Amino acid sequence: MSPLDLLVATPLGFMLAALAFGGQGRWLILVASPLMMSLAVWLVFLPPDAAHVVGGWDLPLGILLRGDGVARVFVLGAALCAALVGLQALYEFSPQSGGPSARNRGFWPLFYLMWAGANAGFLTTDLFNLYVALEMVSLAGVGLSALGSLQAALRYFLFALMGSLAYLLGVALLFANYGTVDITLLARTAEADAATLMALAVMTGGLLVKSALFPLHGWLPPAHAAAPAPASALLSAIVVKLGFVILMRLWFEAFATLAAPIAVGLLGALGAAAVIYGSIQAMRQRQLKALVAYSTVAQVGYLFVAFPLVAAAPSAAWSGMTLHAVAHMLAKAAMFLAAGLMLKAAPGRDIADLVGLARVMPVTVTAFALAAISLMGLPPSGGFAAKFMLLDAALDQGAYIYAAVLLGGGLMAAVYLFRPIAVAFSGAHGRAVALKAPLAAVAPLALAMCAIALGFFGVAFAELAAIGAPWAQGDAIGGVP
Repeated sequence: MSPLDLLVATPLGFMLAALAFGGQGRWLILVASPLMMSLAVWLVFLPPDAAHVVGGWDLPLGILLRGDGVARVFVLGAALCAALVGLQALYEFSPQSGGPSARNRGFWPLFYLMWAGANAGFLTTDLFNLYVALEMVSLAGVGLSALGSLQAALRYFLFALMGSLAYLLGVALLFANYGTVDITLLARTAEADAATLMALAVMTGGLLVKSALFPLHGWLPPAHAAAPAPASALLSAIVVKLGFVILMRLWFEAFATLAAPIAVGLLGALGAAAVIYGSIQAMRQRQLKALVAYSTVAQVGYLFVAFPLVAAAPSAAWSGMTLHAVAHMLAKAAMFLAAGLMLKAAPGRDIADLVGLARVMPVTVTAFALAAISLMGLPPSGGFAAKFMLLDAALDQGAYIYAAVLLGGGLMAAVYLFRPIAVAFSGAHGRAVALKAPLAAVAPLALAMCAIALGFFGVAFAELAAIGAPWAQGDAIGGVP
């Protein structure tokens, strides 16, 4: 069995084991975390042309799993996030945490289902199997949201259902038109006919819902804000990234020749609007988790601001786009975990209730601050390296509006993220009470430090992300000059 198979099969096996073991299934994470991390690192060091057809059938009947650069960086990023979030969940969903036992047991099968679906989505190139992966992740996401709020989970379910139906309609149109839904085959045969353009449009709309891009983000803030901290971390770090990765494959691989400037420009405009809208909403929030949730809306916008930049000059912008996605995975997972611990110690859920928290929880507040540094785009973090690459590409192309959005978004992020940090360090006599779990802050601190350390490996990351990139044979995508 190849490591590409194992990256999907192993978490599915842990999901079944978690269901079988019930309440004791939470201890499986002590085995799952190092095992999945080992598989992800193994994937990174596979030969550049690593691929495997499941079942031994030739395309288009077979299911191709491919370890290109995108798969490698996202599988590794997801492994880091899931492994550390899972270790944090040992504390969050332990019997001693005081939560309902059903919630504690229900988290783990959903956790492994999401991990398996995410890996399948990052590795496969078959559009129908990408639909299956999307449904696995969406089902797990709705279940995790329901651990905090049934109303938020129902809203998420309705949005996810609409996105899934739109995507599946596009897959059906493509199969009827070409007799295949494999991305590598579509890249050779796709034509700009009405059926193909309609399929690309409806699939893009469905995936924008899954990615929570403004103005299709309505499910994200309530779901992320109400869910338990480990669930919020997974929703923000992994769930929205899968839809984005599939969009990357659609626009820059399967239908690269159809990526007209006006189309990618529209995605870039929506991304810019998301950065501004999400930042303004984050600045208006009084509650900590709501602020962090709206920050995700803004940060997702940067990924789509990169679309027109990648279409025009892929090499630098592609590296910046993928680096930003992975840096956001790490930083946002760290921030949600830290915020969850901070709210357990604070007397209320508002930012104003964090007074004096740095005195009783210095490690947790430090983790929050380090994650904020990456999200703001300050050196030497991964967020800084990513935004520097994107800014450099924007200036080289004369895309000064996108450059202004990148700079302005960073400044607005500094405004809203500095608020909770400043309150936590203010006052010497706050009502916060230290938690009786001294190791609880290890996971958010480790994730935040990974987000910072990523900035030191920008060149190596760019080389890794470029393996098998669709622009490897040319300087532009889709004929955009």
